[in-house]
Amino acid sequence: MTAAAADAAPADAPAPPEAPPAGRVLARAAVVTAVLSVAGSVLGLVRDQALARLFGAGSGTDAFLVAWTVPEFAATLLIEEGLAYALVPMFSLALARRAAGAPGDPVRSLVAATLPRLALACAAAGALIAAVASPLVRLLAPGLSEHALAVDCTRLTATCVLSFGLAGYCSAALRAHRLFPVPAAIYVAYNTGIIATMVLGAGAWGVRAAAAGVAVGGCLMVAVQLPSLVGRLRRRGEDGEAAGAVADGARAAALGLVATVLLFALCRQAQVVVERFLASGLSAGAISHLNYAQKVAQIPMTLSLMLCTVTYPVVARALADGDTARARARVERDVAVAAALVLLGAAVVVACAPRLLGLLFERGAFTAADTAATSAVMRVYALGLLGQTVVGALARSYFCAGRASWYPLAAMAAGLAVTAGAGAALAGVWGAVGLAAANAAGITVTAALLLAGLGPRSVPVRVRRVLLDLARPVPAAGAAAGAGAWAAARVPASSPALALTAGAAVSAGVFVLSGRALGVQGLTGAPASVLASVRSLPRRHRHGRIRSNRRFRPRR
Repeated sequence: MTAAAADAAPADAPAPPEAPPAGRVLARAAVVTAVLSVAGSVLGLVRDQALARLFGAGSGTDAFLVAWTVPEFAATLLIEEGLAYALVPMFSLALARRAAGAPGDPVRSLVAATLPRLALACAAAGALIAAVASPLVRLLAPGLSEHALAVDCTRLTATCVLSFGLAGYCSAALRAHRLFPVPAAIYVAYNTGIIATMVLGAGAWGVRAAAAGVAVGGCLMVAVQLPSLVGRLRRRGEDGEAAGAVADGARAAALGLVATVLLFALCRQAQVVVERFLASGLSAGAISHLNYAQKVAQIPMTLSLMLCTVTYPVVARALADGDTARARARVERDVAVAAALVLLGAAVVVACAPRLLGLLFERGAFTAADTAATSAVMRVYALGLLGQTVVGALARSYFCAGRASWYPLAAMAAGLAVTAGAGAALAGVWGAVGLAAANAAGITVTAALLLAGLGPRSVPVRVRRVLLDLARPVPAAGAAAGAGAWAAARVPASSPALALTAGAAVSAGVFVLSGRALGVQGLTGAPASVLASVRSLPRRHRHGRIRSNRRFRPRR
């Protein structure tokens, strides 16, 4: 019902049923997304455990992990950051136009204009990667001993470019429609496909089975989402006007946004390329140690950014409606809560790294020496987790308005230059640990630049308040890491599970207590405060007057 119709309605007319409060819906979505994200992360650990047990940490796994660069890039560009940053605002704007009664169906028009081009571009990119696999491997890892094996694995993983592109498109469209559980389940399907293929084919194909698993898992990511997206699109426009063509100006703006977002994501993922390029000249297994350390250390970051993933469509919709105050409050709170969560996880990682990695990987071909080397790398990686989280949270604020912005790309390029320069200088001195330190330094520089650039280029966030919220949990994390390491060391080495439990419990307890004393946002009343952060989303817009929220009532 429009505002005019509401004013003209009889005073005694029955009120339409109220929709569930937006905060309650998002709170449920956050819980379901958290559960599925944790399940996907656990299966990711099981996948890495299977890889370590079956193939260890040697030249064979190094070859596969060079080929793994393709799905890592594809996931960042097409699922986690690139397309999501661009498509969620575009779908949010189309949904706002649909709610305003635009002719035809703007959502189906957007799909018709973008999906075929995306599928064609991804298919062409995947075919090109498969065709140039040999020179690509030589470029990525010139010192690699198993060149032919890496080429075979790269050709298998190249299939994921198309499947990840389609999966990322479905995820962005469903999240813009406030449908979060299905997109959150894609990594459950993906890792299940890799694990099953790897276990079944390890004897006959060796490490190539892991690369084949990437192809299978990518197809499963699309399969679990496609029915929901098709069903959502069929709900509107079946008997309405045909979807019109997208205007040339809007298409040009969309292409500009996609270009800036993809280049930013490409530059961010290039940190891994720099690491593996430099690590290929180190001793065998260095790439594997870096990979295992990164996968485990980044779990806290992935979970901390879950809230930002759920609320990103909310911020984009608020900006589409012109409600900058609502968007600013949401971004500031998300950054503060995500920082607190990731620093808690980083404290546990630093305190318990040897016991954690020993329990996860030290069996089969993965030796105690591999555990020690990977632990040292992982502790240094953890120093950059706050920077990784800040970059992931703030990058959204630059793109959620649906406008192209080149500043995040410039900030990421500066950080990449620091990573490459520091890595080249430190690799010969500290080996893989030096590369991890360079990664932490580079991403921290990018985070600082993104903070400094907040303002007219993005959601108008209050920088001083964000800096204060980021600074408060840092001393709490330092104290928690020290106390947790002390507690873990008190337990005999023969009981690694007990040592891990003791170290993690002490780290968490010290962090929460000291964090509350320091006024860390998200810890007062934890863990309910995280859900309260989502529920606190305002139900009415503020632009000098209160407007009805009826336009967001779901269509029946």
